[in-house]
Amino acid sequence: MNTDEVERLIEAGIEDADATVTTPRNPDQEFEDAHFAAVVVSPAFEGKSLVQQHQLVYDALEGHMTTDIHALEMKTYTPEEYEEHAGGQ
Repeated sequence: MNTDEVERLIEAGIEDADATVTTPRNPDQEFEDAHFAAVVVSPAFEGKSLVQQHQLVYDALEGHMTTDIHALEMKTYTPEEYEEHAGGQ
């Protein structure tokens, strides 16, 4: 699994999501230790707790967390939060 595939799954699974996925450290050739980092922006996060937002991301990954993805660091934002907190970084 690569970053494009992870982005596609997240964006397909969460309404109006914009996902940016990177690899914060180099995975081995077998991807046995596949670590990803995701920044996900979606209005679907409005009114949801951080735990609920992260659960939406996990749900969008359709079980890949137990097979193809070893770890996923994530930051989730509503569009307004992203503009306020992360947009200027």
